[in-house]
Amino acid sequence: MHKIKTHNFSNKFTLDKEFYKIMLKLSLPIMIQNLISSLINMVDTIMVGKLGEVEIAAVGIANQYFFLFNMILVGLCGGCSVFFSQFWGKKDTESINKVVGMGLVSVALFSIIFMIGGFIFPEKIISLFNKDPLVIDFGARYLSIVAISYIFTGITFVYSYALRSTGNTVQPLVVSIVSLLINVFFNYMLIFGKFGAPALGVSGAAVATVIARVAETIILIFLIYKSKDVLAASIKELTDFNFEFVKKSYKVIFPVILNDICWGLASLVYAAVYGRIGTQAVAAVQICNTVNNLFMVVGYGLSSSSAIMIGNSIGEGKEHQGVDYAKKFMIISIVTSVFLGLLLSISSPLILNMFNISTEVRSSAQAILYIISFIFFIRISGLVIIVGILRGGGDASSAFIIEGFTMWFIGVPLMIIGAFVFKFPVHIVYALAIFEELAKCILGLMRIKSGKWIKNLTA
Repeated sequence: MHKIKTHNFSNKFTLDKEFYKIMLKLSLPIMIQNLISSLINMVDTIMVGKLGEVEIAAVGIANQYFFLFNMILVGLCGGCSVFFSQFWGKKDTESINKVVGMGLVSVALFSIIFMIGGFIFPEKIISLFNKDPLVIDFGARYLSIVAISYIFTGITFVYSYALRSTGNTVQPLVVSIVSLLINVFFNYMLIFGKFGAPALGVSGAAVATVIARVAETIILIFLIYKSKDVLAASIKELTDFNFEFVKKSYKVIFPVILNDICWGLASLVYAAVYGRIGTQAVAAVQICNTVNNLFMVVGYGLSSSSAIMIGNSIGEGKEHQGVDYAKKFMIISIVTSVFLGLLLSISSPLILNMFNISTEVRSSAQAILYIISFIFFIRISGLVIIVGILRGGGDASSAFIIEGFTMWFIGVPLMIIGAFVFKFPVHIVYALAIFEELAKCILGLMRIKSGKWIKNLTA
């Protein structure tokens, strides 16, 4: 580790055609992929919503269990991608394939653990978030089926992160589009009993997800090996790592996993709080989270591309270029997120018209969407700082400390106090997240300004 002079971060924001060319090449496919995913998730929510508010709440709560698993996957693969991007900058493909192999073994172990939990204890898991017997029944049915998809999701995650970090963002996009279309088709067929299939309701939505995830994994691996991509490694190349390699790698990967687990667990606490407020509160938040994710695609694209570009620069030994990239990504994230926040605020009433919900749920959802639009530039800036700049720079430990502290010592206490002590309505409880998001940005900017976040991990 060494300190980079901070005056580089405050240099004038200059036009850099090469920077924008690379950024758009990386971020646009990621944005499109996330946009399509969010749109399909919204369609899923609308489809399930046609069954009723209880079904929306049940699937939303069942997906909180996947959300925790997803956070582990994101943390694990995000940690691996720090190495992918820096090793790619160094053009060390042998080490990249070692990290891929280590990642596949790791996700297999985590997947098996979560699958067993989903098969054996579905009712107990759902009851942690909601005590409504109908919600527990529907949610358990959904969870016990959809858990089958977890191992396929894990494998896809590893390869998708590796492909993006080595500059191939198109292949994951194409596979994701095909998978999501499969998901929508089977959702329509199995939820409502179309084309001669039985009407399975929420169970049909779960079966459709499993089919889509299996197809996605098979197609992605087939394309990698057919195109003879750098990731088309043999079994020997994938398993050519030893304990010392794993130990050194996990010094970076483990803080990223802890970071996302802490974030995921805090989000589960939030979900449990909403569940205790009531089923209508859960339905309102579920709808708003779906809409929020639709608008967050730009943030995901920017954070991913910033991590890749900054990691590549550091792997090449161009630390000052990494600092310059961090500055540019911060300015871009603020400008774009202010525009998106305004767009969300204006379009939110029209978006809510697509959902079959009661007046009470609509009122709460509308208030939450206005709050999201207000804090949107803070939310995206925090994402780019933590997931993009600090992780891309190899400073995973600081990212973990900042995110863990702000969520567990600011966000969670404020939510619990607001809901159970002051008994605020759900939109006011949601609004308390502003303080956590703001603190995260301030601490993240302080770390970047210190210049101590640049760490070359390829040695």
